Amino acid sequence: MLDRVTGMQVFVRVVSLGSFSAAARSLGLSQTMVTKHITALEERLGVTLLHRTTRRLNLTEAGRRYLQSSERILAEIEEAETLAVADRVEPRGTLRINVPLAFGMREIAPILPRFAARHPKLTVDLGLADRMVDLIEERWDLAIRIGRMADSSLVARKLAPLRLMVCASPAYLQEHGTPKTVDDLRRHSCLGYMLSAATSADRWLFGKDGKMSVPISGRFRADNGDALRLAALEGLGLIYQPTFLLADDLRDGRLRAVTLDKPPVTFDGVFAVYPAERHPPAKVRACIDFLVEAFRGEPPWERDLPGA
Repeated sequence: MLDRVTGMQVFVRVVSLGSFSAAARSLGLSQTMVTKHITALEERLGVTLLHRTTRRLNLTEAGRRYLQSSERILAEIEEAETLAVADRVEPRGTLRINVPLAFGMREIAPILPRFAARHPKLTVDLGLADRMVDLIEERWDLAIRIGRMADSSLVARKLAPLRLMVCASPAYLQEHGTPKTVDDLRRHSCLGYMLSAATSADRWLFGKDGKMSVPISGRFRADNGDALRLAALEGLGLIYQPTFLLADDLRDGRLRAVTLDKPPVTFDGVFAVYPAERHPPAKVRACIDFLVEAFRGEPPWERDLPGA
């Protein structure tokens, strides 16, 4: 079956130029192919669109109605293609970006207004959630992922390195002592993060490859890093979290780093991820470039950071 849209284009061009031969020259087709397109249209529609004579072409009533519809449809197709190209070239429309809550509030929300100001044709929707969202199902354009990147159908761009630290409040360390080895953690109250395998509610991983698993227990656990941080500040136990969450409290002395005999597990870093597309929209490319530039060099949460 010949392409319907091409058939419409051929039909409109034949009518506008008044002959098959002129339409063929204009479209770069043979006159035979132009005739095939018109014949296929008429056979599929079951009506005669054109009365052909040796001197001229005349539209039938059905042909006039089909011409009006074809011109409207072709104009809408052209407009759709123009808008699609514009979306690829210029950031516009709505950018939906999803970010983990604690990282989003500290590092992303403060700088996104600058990005939005650069692109007046763009609206930014920021979603903050610690759960792993489905970008395609939930129609997010972009997400920030932290930790180890699992194999997936998403494209990932690294924004910054990331490391974890074990910390506690001075009051907790004074009352319970400072652990020296990872084995000492068994005798301490440890604040577990319920959404991470590396720093979970029942075991913490150590060593660069994360192969050392240490059972832990504690009186408080949560699915949000800030909730654990507040518990640590109140002296409820040790916290094992990324430095972006702990940096301000470490600088101010409200938390103290604990050095153990094994290094923290190594995380891959902070990543921008987006669905794999041959041509990602300009809004996605622009946002990723902005974030890469914002976190270039030493991450802001690592600057002047005391401790291990």
